[in-house]
Amino acid sequence: MALPMQGIVLLGSATVLVVASGIDLRTRRVPNWLSVPFLVIGLVVQSIAGKLPGTGQSLAGIAVAGVLFGIPCWIGAMGMGDLKLAAGVGAWIGPGQFLTASIFIALAGGVLAVGWALWHGSLGASLDSAGSLLTPWVRSPGSGRKVRQATAATAIPYAPAIAIGTLLSFLAR
Repeated sequence: MALPMQGIVLLGSATVLVVASGIDLRTRRVPNWLSVPFLVIGLVVQSIAGKLPGTGQSLAGIAVAGVLFGIPCWIGAMGMGDLKLAAGVGAWIGPGQFLTASIFIALAGGVLAVGWALWHGSLGASLDSAGSLLTPWVRSPGSGRKVRQATAATAIPYAPAIAIGTLLSFLAR
């Protein structure tokens, strides 16, 4: 019996996202050997299953993920591994479901960030760091460009939030 396309997407995404979450929690990185093939295979699967429209949906999902996760990556709020993992999710689920997933990802990320900061006793430092990201134009005179140095207590592994939000987006469909 053939697995329906939605099942293939869910199973493929869930498998990679669980592995990425485990690695990110342990090493604080999402490796390219996991996220890049995830992105490419998502594009290929959607292209084969959906022909030209499937290719377009997959590319649009990558683009939406690139914009929504590229901005935080650019300002230093997250790493490139998170961006590539999110782009892989976009390749698999397309732009519409990715927008839904991104709302769940943001909510999960917020809850995980507060929990992480409380666990490490760094809620104040985390809030200061978040404030610095949101107000980059407010600097002391002569400070130049501020380079954020995240510590283990203030930087959270974000792959679990991406996994939770993406999996919740399947339930919301």
